[in-house]
Amino acid sequence: MQDVVRVASAAYEVSFIANWADYEVKINRWVEEAASEGAELLVFPEYFSMELTSLFDEEVYQSLPGQLVALQSLVGKFQGLFLQLAEKYNIYILAGTIPVLVGGSAPEYSDKPYYVNRAFLFYPEGEVKWQDKLQMTRFESEHWFISSGEVLKVFKTRFGHLGVNICYDSEFPLFARQQTEAGADLIIVPSCTDTLAGYHRVQIGSRARALENQCFVVQSSLVGDALWSPAIDENRGSAGIFAPVDYGFPDNGIVEQLPLNSPGWCFADLELTRLSRVRQKGQVFNFRDWDGQKRFSRCIRE
Repeated sequence: MQDVVRVASAAYEVSFIANWADYEVKINRWVEEAASEGAELLVFPEYFSMELTSLFDEEVYQSLPGQLVALQSLVGKFQGLFLQLAEKYNIYILAGTIPVLVGGSAPEYSDKPYYVNRAFLFYPEGEVKWQDKLQMTRFESEHWFISSGEVLKVFKTRFGHLGVNICYDSEFPLFARQQTEAGADLIIVPSCTDTLAGYHRVQIGSRARALENQCFVVQSSLVGDALWSPAIDENRGSAGIFAPVDYGFPDNGIVEQLPLNSPGWCFADLELTRLSRVRQKGQVFNFRDWDGQKRFSRCIRE
C-alpha cells in the first residue's frame, strides 16, 4: 500500500449544456487538468450531474419529477464516461452523485418511484462501486421524494480504505465513526448547498469528523447558479481538504482550501501513515477515547 496519495477536490461550476459532446469536453477538461497535476483521486460534488438535465426540453429540466425520470436515460453514459477516464489516467474518480432509480416503490413514499442519491466510485482497473446517501435533507424528502440508502460502506483502494459521507451525512458523526473503525483513513464529502449557512454546516461537519476520528476529510462543492433548474438553482461553497488538529498537521486542521465560490481544483498530498502515528503519539487521542463517552449513558437534570 502506498503511503502518500495526491487528491484533487473540485469546486465544480454548474453550466447549461448544449449537447452530450459538450458535456464530454467539459468533463474531459476537468479530469485532464487534475491528472496532469499528478492527482490519483478526484472528487466531484453532490448533484453535479444535474446539469445534464439541460439536455432535455424546458418542460423537463424545470420539473423536479421530470428531471429524475429523464436523467435515467443518461445514467449508463454517465458511468461509461467516468469509467473510461479512470482507466485512461489510472486514477480513482468519485463522480459526485446522480439520482438513480432502483426499482419498486420507495420505502418512505409508497406512491412514488424509488430513487436514491448515489455516489459512484470508479476504479482505474475498471471496477465501479457506490455509496448511497443515508440522511436526506428536507428538500430531498419533502419536495423531491428521493429516498435514503440502506448500506454504509468502506472501499479498498491502492492507497488504503476510504468512506463516503454525502453532504448532510457528514453532519452525523456515527457514519464516519463506523467507517474509520472499519479501516477508513479518508472520508470523502461530495456536497451541494444553496446557501452559505448550508455550506458551513457541511464544512464544520467535515472538520469535526477529521478531528474526532483523526483522519483526512475531502469536501467537494457545487458552485455557480443554474436558475433554469429547480433542483440546483443556487450553489454556494468551496473545495477543501481537512486533517486532524494535532502534531504535524495545520493548527486549524485545514490542509488546503479554495476561496468561497471559486471554481477549480483543490490539491493536497496526503500522507496516510501519519494518521496512525498521531493516533498513538498525538497531543490527544480523539480516535482512541471515543468510547469514553459511553460511560455516561444518561444525562441527569438538576
